[in-house]
Amino acid sequence: MSNVTSKSMSKKFCEKNEEKGNCCKYCDKVFRFPSKLVIHLRTHTGEKLFQCDICDKSFTINGSLRRHQKVHTGENPYTCNICDKPFTTTNRLNTHQRIHTGEKPYKCAFCDKSFSVSGSLRCHQRVHTGEKPYKCDICERTFSENGSLRSHQRVHTGEKPYKCDICDKSFVQQCHLRRHQRVHTGEKPYKCDICEKSFVQSGNLKTHQRVHTGEKPYKCDICGKSFSDGSILRSHQRTHTGEKLHKCNICKKCFGENSKLRRHQRVHIGEKPYKCDICEISFVQSCNLRRHQGIHGEKPC
Repeated sequence: MSNVTSKSMSKKFCEKNEEKGNCCKYCDKVFRFPSKLVIHLRTHTGEKLFQCDICDKSFTINGSLRRHQKVHTGENPYTCNICDKPFTTTNRLNTHQRIHTGEKPYKCAFCDKSFSVSGSLRCHQRVHTGEKPYKCDICERTFSENGSLRSHQRVHTGEKPYKCDICDKSFVQQCHLRRHQRVHTGEKPYKCDICEKSFVQSGNLKTHQRVHTGEKPYKCDICGKSFSDGSILRSHQRTHTGEKLHKCNICKKCFGENSKLRRHQRVHIGEKPYKCDICEISFVQSCNLRRHQGIHGEKPC
């Protein structure tokens, strides 16, 4: 049935039922019971009669208010029969249970990727459509997800809501806080399945694995030399451009690489981290230690 036919039939049905008072005057939708019409009319008028006495939030129907109040009371009447996690609504319970069942009923029409939640599908589809409906009202940058917009806006406000409870350092995003906390806990959750070396960040693991695979995806467009890490490529490119980004804050001398700056700064602070284990003389650079070890008859490594 076409949309036009459906609308004309609805209008005729509405005219027949007008005397009964069950027809919406805004959209011609017809209701069997007057009480349902009353609730429906609030979608047009914006009327919200049911107000939470704790936070003053308002709702169009009493059921929505009762559901909301569970946020304040902590009431979670719906429990997962697998892991016993409680939920405020059956919808949230059903969504959660897909973690256990692996069910992903929401399928992308573009790439066949499936999702357990309809909201995740809608977000994903923006990858294909290029839609970015969330716009920053300060710099007008657009985003595909509301969460990404909120994170971005903290660049303007300076807000860092995620605070480390050990050292009080604050972060813009929760994922940055979690990554930072591994400095305190020593946790290294990303493990190489070849040599079992562990890393704090997944990106560091991926870079490390190239040692085993020999992959060097970062290629210099000037000399064609390839590198396993993007930061090493950027350092290398400065040998062509002569750019020296790293400046000593004491003598203002500039260096193309951060490692060379750190080595130079030892001259100022007197740091000598490379120590001979025979005579305990210390050196600024490892190459000087190796050269010195020849005095003791040790073959430099």
